[in-house]
Amino acid sequence: MSARTEQLSQALADVLGAKLAHVATDRGEVTAEVRAADLGTAMRALRDHPALRFAQLIDVCGVDYSAFAGAMADRPRYAAIYHLLSLAHNWRLRVRVFVPDDDFPVVDSVVATWPAANWFEREAFDLYGILFTGHPDLRRILTDYGFVGHPFRKDFPISGQVEMRFDPQQGRVIYQPVTIEPREIVPRIVREPAYADDPGFAAP
Repeated sequence: MSARTEQLSQALADVLGAKLAHVATDRGEVTAEVRAADLGTAMRALRDHPALRFAQLIDVCGVDYSAFAGAMADRPRYAAIYHLLSLAHNWRLRVRVFVPDDDFPVVDSVVATWPAANWFEREAFDLYGILFTGHPDLRRILTDYGFVGHPFRKDFPISGQVEMRFDPQQGRVIYQPVTIEPREIVPRIVREPAYADDPGFAAP
């Protein structure tokens, strides 16, 4: 741990106190974990306290930890990740908050603290289904209004659930169940014994 990351970790502990559930440093980057119930007050402290002054929100994204092994397997499925920048101290910080309920993931919005979070939170809602309480206009931002499900969840099918096409008889675009047959494509650069019997496979 460098002197700067150690200084940041200590400042986080001093300012957030019990609101700081965990802090870790990996590859020169500091990650602070806060509980969902403390998110609003912790974020305001990160922005306003003179020792931190994280005035700029860089990004908000969702994460689905359902396919992670090890320690993450025992944690809640969804988390919201915030990337902050302190121009005053030249620090970068990653803040992670796990969403308590896997079936109905809800966490407080930080739009009131950083207005730049608006579209980022809409993206996390659209792709992961994480709801942000207090968001002024929480609706889909990347997928269609009639889209079913949240495509970045680990259990979402790769080919999707519906497809749309133009129906010349009806004279409009219609939605229908996906007709693509699921299949696994193995790159030809992978040398597997099964390819030896494939006449279409030519070894270099």
